[in-house]
Amino acid sequence: MKSATITSKGQVTIPKEIRDYLKLEIGSKIEFVIDQNGTVKVIPLNVPVKALSGMLHRPDMPAATIEDMELAISEGASDWT
Repeated sequence: MKSATITSKGQVTIPKEIRDYLKLEIGSKIEFVIDQNGTVKVIPLNVPVKALSGMLHRPDMPAATIEDMELAISEGASDWT
């Protein structure tokens, strides 16, 4: 386990071991996600989408089909028009 200290500006330095593991470099972007258990996850945004598959799996929800995803995208897009 690694730890870090938050500065007065709310900034934190990610330990080198973690940066190396996540393949983070200068300018890399990360996302913070709170899962259904309240656990905060750091998601590197510099990895292929396939590598993220299953990361936020919820066993209480069935897997979405391509049709489900396309419907959700079209419904979301209709909110923009």
